[in-house]
Amino acid sequence: MTRTKMLIDGVWVVGEGDAIEVRNPARGSVVGTVSHATPAEVDLALRAARLAFGDWSKRPPVERARLLKRAAHIIRERKSDLGRLMTSEQGKPVNEAVGEISKLADTFDFYAEEATRVFGEIIPNDSNAYQSLVVREPIGVVAAISPWNYPAELIGWKVAAGLTAGCTLVVKPPELTPLSPLAIMECMVDAGLPAGTINMVTGKGSTVGQQMVESDIPDKIAFTGSSAVGLHIQQSLKNIKRLSLELGGNCPMIVTAQANLDQAVKGAARRSFRNCGQICIAINRIYVERAAYEPFLEKLAAAADSLVVDDGLENPDADLGALCSQEPLDKTKQHLADALERGARLVAGGRAPDAPGLENGLFFRPTVVADCSHDMKVMTEETFGPLVGVTAFDKHAEAVRMANDTPYGLASYLYTKNMDEMRYYSRHLDYGNVAVNNVDAGIISAPYGGWKQSGIGVEHAREGLLEYLNYKHVRLCFDEDALQ
Repeated sequence: MTRTKMLIDGVWVVGEGDAIEVRNPARGSVVGTVSHATPAEVDLALRAARLAFGDWSKRPPVERARLLKRAAHIIRERKSDLGRLMTSEQGKPVNEAVGEISKLADTFDFYAEEATRVFGEIIPNDSNAYQSLVVREPIGVVAAISPWNYPAELIGWKVAAGLTAGCTLVVKPPELTPLSPLAIMECMVDAGLPAGTINMVTGKGSTVGQQMVESDIPDKIAFTGSSAVGLHIQQSLKNIKRLSLELGGNCPMIVTAQANLDQAVKGAARRSFRNCGQICIAINRIYVERAAYEPFLEKLAAAADSLVVDDGLENPDADLGALCSQEPLDKTKQHLADALERGARLVAGGRAPDAPGLENGLFFRPTVVADCSHDMKVMTEETFGPLVGVTAFDKHAEAVRMANDTPYGLASYLYTKNMDEMRYYSRHLDYGNVAVNNVDAGIISAPYGGWKQSGIGVEHAREGLLEYLNYKHVRLCFDEDALQ
C-alpha cells in the first residue's frame, strides 16, 4: 500500500515523519498508512493558511458559496467510494457511512446558502448626526481538530462554516480514521478551492494537534472530542484565541408512563446503539416511570437482541459494525462488569457476537442492563460503546434530579404524550439540546452545543457560522448642516 499524502498549500505531499498504520477494526488488517507530520510541515500548513486568508476573505460571498456547492456535488458523486473507505477504517456499516457522506454534502449546501446572508446591522445613536454600523468579518486562520467517530461529518461542520465565513483552515483528521477525510480534501481541491485555503496534516493529537493549538498563527481553535482534551486545549493556549469546543456527553433519556412505549423503545435502540454508541449524543442512561418500567425493559431487550452485528463491508445493511478501536471496547466491558458487580441485571447482549468470520474484529452485542444506580459507571460516565443502563423512577422531580446529576450537558431525550410533562422536563433539563418524542437532538438548521463540561460555542445553523466571524463597530458622524 502507498502512503496517503497530506495537503499543504495546494500540494499533496508525502510527509517526512514516520508512517502510521490505519487498520480495519472489523478484520484487524492494515488498510493504509499516513505520515506523521513533522513540526516543520505543520508550521508550513499554518503559514499557507495565513497567506491564503488575505485573498479568500475578500472574495465575494457568492463566489465562496459557488465553490462549496461544487464541492458538495463532487462529494455526492463519490459518496459510495467514500463510504466504503470510511467503513474500512472506522467500522460502521457501509450504508450508514454513505449516509454520513450525504449529510456532509448537505452541510456544504446549507452553509453555501448562508454565505449570502451574513448580514450586518445599522444602530441608531442618540443624535441624528451619528450612525453605527455593525459588520461581520472572518476571524482568520482556524485550526480544526476532529474525532474518529464521525470522520466526515464532524470535519464538515467546521470546514463548511469556516470557509463560508471567509476563514482559511488547517485540519488535523483523527489518527484512527484519516483516510476518508483526506479523500474529502481531494473533492475540495477538485472543486477548485485556492491553494492554502484548506490544508490537512496527519498525525497524533498529542504532537500535531498540540503544535496547532500552541502556535501563534491560528486565530481560532475548533475541536470536537473528549472533555478532558478540551480542557487541556484551553489550558495550553499561548495567546488569546476564539474557541469552539464540542465535548463529551452522558446523555439521559426519560420515559414517562404517558409515553408511546413502542416509539420510545425504537428511539432508545437507535440512539443508544447507532455507530456502536460511539457518538457524543448517544443515550447512556434511561429513566423509566415505574408503571412502564418492566414493559419498556422487555421491549428494549427484544429490540437490542434483534439488531444485526456484522462486518460493515460484507453486510452494508447491518445495524452495527465493529467498534473503531480497542479502547471503547475495553471501556464497554469495564462498565458492564462494574454494573453487574454492583447489582445490575443483564437483560440483553453482554458478549461478542458468535457469528463466524467476526473473530478478529472489535465486535460487541448491543447490551442493556437494568436496575441500575448512580454508583455504577454506566450511569455516571460516558461509555462510548454499545451499552445502556436503565432504572425506574417514581416522581418527575426525581427523574430530573438523576438526569441532571452529571457535569455534562450536551443532549437529553424525553418520551411522553402529556403536554404538561413536555413543558416541565424541557424547562428543567440542563442540556443544550432536548429532543422530545424523537432522538435527533442535532439538525443542521438549529444551533447545536453543550452546556457545562460539554463545551463552549455552537455548531450548526446561522449561529454556527457566527462562531467564525468577528464583529466590527463602525461609528459614523455626518455633517448635514454643510448641505443646507
